[in-house]
Amino acid sequence: MTPLLDLPSNREEAWRWADLGGIAAAAALAPVAAPEAEFLDLPGAKLLFVDGVLDATRSDLGPVTLGAVDPGEHPLGRRASQGWTLRLAADAVAEPVQVVHVATGAENHLAAAIALADDAAAQVIETYVGAGWSNRLARITLGKAARLMRSVRLLQAAGFTSLREEATLGEGASLVTTVLGAGDAGTRIDGAICLAGEGGYAEFGGALLTRDAQRQECAVRVRHAAPNGQSHQLWRAVAADRSVASLAAAVEVARDAQKTDGEQSLRGLLLQRTATVNLKPELEIFADDVKCAHGATVGELDARALFYMQSRGIPKARAQALLTRAFVADAMERIGDETVREAFVADADAWLERAL
Repeated sequence: MTPLLDLPSNREEAWRWADLGGIAAAAALAPVAAPEAEFLDLPGAKLLFVDGVLDATRSDLGPVTLGAVDPGEHPLGRRASQGWTLRLAADAVAEPVQVVHVATGAENHLAAAIALADDAAAQVIETYVGAGWSNRLARITLGKAARLMRSVRLLQAAGFTSLREEATLGEGASLVTTVLGAGDAGTRIDGAICLAGEGGYAEFGGALLTRDAQRQECAVRVRHAAPNGQSHQLWRAVAADRSVASLAAAVEVARDAQKTDGEQSLRGLLLQRTATVNLKPELEIFADDVKCAHGATVGELDARALFYMQSRGIPKARAQALLTRAFVADAMERIGDETVREAFVADADAWLERAL
């Protein structure tokens, strides 16, 4: 078992809601059979990792290379020093890159580096299945006007998935990341996004769906270091049974980052009152010409809407599913690729069938 002393402490503010015991328990899980790994019907490179090791027989690297990645200093991310790299030259446009991560018990660590030169564009889709502690580090560098779309499906049946996302955006660069937590494993999404160039654009958000005694958490900080940047953090959390979903989203605006537009939207939905949703929006503004806003609400399904739907012959579970799906829809509609978006919707629907 990974010793708790080797992990951060809940006494640290950034880790106050982290399920550190869940990480240790996941790292000690006994071996399980590898689940079926499926890629979406998309062109481009396909990488299949089993316990952090590439299965070359079922992979097509395309423009991706394997090797060392700078692990950095993050308490979890620094455990991963080997992985895959996507590097695109100026003006290059890559077909989608799909990465499927399969865990079969115990712990595995893998890093990724994505470096897009000026005006390059890429799309990366990642899927997590299986059981165990899957620990991932992603280091992203975007040059001038580079564009990256990332979609992450967290579907592990047991254990824990921890993601450390570090991104630096150059002038006019764009990063859009959507995460869906729709498995039964614990989750921590830990992001540090820096808009280092003027006019950068970042979206980082998604939906966490929790049930039983599951715990999922995101802690994302977006730093505006240059003028005229835009950032949007839109998160939705749905908690059932005795589960806990925690959302912490911070925006920091440096003194020179005038004309910044930063937005946070955190909303939680309790399917039962025994569940918990924690929300923590945070703004740190050192510039004086900015437009920043945040909203945080937690509630239950509209009783009047439920009554109306049931009076029209819709069973209660079906009515709850329809209203819940509408609640999380805006977190997934930002996915530009229709095939990927449909996969996310199907994942959410499958979770609703299990939870309701």
